[in-house]
Amino acid sequence: MRTMDLDDLEIFRSVVREGGVTRAAAHLHRVPSNVTTRIKQFEERLGVALFRRQGRSLALTEAGRTLLGHAEKLLQMADQAERDLRGGAVRGVLRLGSLESAAGARLPPILSAFYARYPDVAIELQTGTTRALLRQLDGFEIEAAFISEPFERRGLASAHVFDEDLVLITSKGATTIREAVALGGRTVVAFPHGCSYRARLVAWLEGEGASPERVLEMNSYHAIVACVAAGTGVAIVPSEMLDHAVLSDAVQRHPLPERLRRNRTHLVWTGAASAPLQALMTLLPKPASDIRGA
Repeated sequence: MRTMDLDDLEIFRSVVREGGVTRAAAHLHRVPSNVTTRIKQFEERLGVALFRRQGRSLALTEAGRTLLGHAEKLLQMADQAERDLRGGAVRGVLRLGSLESAAGARLPPILSAFYARYPDVAIELQTGTTRALLRQLDGFEIEAAFISEPFERRGLASAHVFDEDLVLITSKGATTIREAVALGGRTVVAFPHGCSYRARLVAWLEGEGASPERVLEMNSYHAIVACVAAGTGVAIVPSEMLDHAVLSDAVQRHPLPERLRRNRTHLVWTGAASAPLQALMTLLPKPASDIRGA
């Protein structure tokens, strides 16, 4: 006899996604005591602990992490079965991660078209660095993510979706910068560790024997561009994002070497793509480099 059903898996996944019993109960329209009881009964039937106390919150055990991967797939298959029986309408929730640059400059028209075509799908979008988004993908917190090269594929499915043209920016009036040595001793303004654009800039400096005085970490492109405009330091940003930035005219652009200038953004996911994710992929543009190489 099976020790789990879809209800068990839905309750378990909700506790993980919502970060606790109380919020999961609200999401499921149940009382917290009912959710707690169902989780305990589920653990007893399975013979393993799925959660452990970590301060005032719950953390997944190794068994819980293993189950979460299976739960996502089984619930996804159940949703697909219902859609097929109801005539194939695309419904549900699509949890996406994205680089802030893609979320601000590339995705708005795509998401607008998606909502118009698939009104029964809710999209939950989180932004972060490539490294942070890959961690969320590993933890099944998101289904897919728009991330930048380079990244370890580690069994991920991926699709090249955007070409980015990176530029170096400084405050207005700066001398044109063509070599990394000219940046030695200056402040680099960038996202926290895990940002691939930051890694490119630091690697360029180190490759030519230069090093920044310090790295000033910011969590948004608006803040990065504002700091550079104020003369705080230098940064590498996608030109498409800069075109949409409020202070784009307040900074000076400098071309990067060809090997650093071109970059690709990929959509990555694990396992079989859900119906909402497949629907989103049909709306993604074909990158110019792929068209030229066809």
